[in-house]
Amino acid sequence: MRIGYGWDSHEFKSGIPLKIGGVILPHNKGLGGHSDGDVLLHAITDALLGAIAAPDIGSLFSPSEPKWKGADSMIFLQEALKRVGNVGYSLVNLDCTLILARPKIGPHAAAIRARIAELLKVSTDVIGIKAKTPEGMGTENAAIAHVVVLLEKNKPKQSRSKSDKPTTVAAKRS
Repeated sequence: MRIGYGWDSHEFKSGIPLKIGGVILPHNKGLGGHSDGDVLLHAITDALLGAIAAPDIGSLFSPSEPKWKGADSMIFLQEALKRVGNVGYSLVNLDCTLILARPKIGPHAAAIRARIAELLKVSTDVIGIKAKTPEGMGTENAAIAHVVVLLEKNKPKQSRSKSDKPTTVAAKRS
């Protein structure tokens, strides 16, 4: 088993769509960032990478590289998931907490959960989504995501040859 933790934050900016967990949410501002600013997918990516002791998202997808400007964060998540699989692990569950004043996440939580499950190729019942407001923290103009993942080692696939067939033993009658 491996545990990974990811955290990310982005400031709200006018003139860009708000994308959280791969879902566009109705809001008058989006999250600024070198890519699409998806704070939740960035935190999930870092949690997955951290669980396998891989380089973090900023090392793999440097914000100084122009090719990542405006990139869909799904690309980063897919790379992290591929790396997890390459070292023989799979996702058991993911738990996240979003911290933002607006918009309210409750009405969108099911859509976000479904999209994350689709991207990670898991069922929705292993994805936890919670949202909190930043009361008194002074972060009303930002969105923050905390994510924890649990990974397990994949079981080796067993192939059956002719010699692997189960044998039956007849009971002796006396």
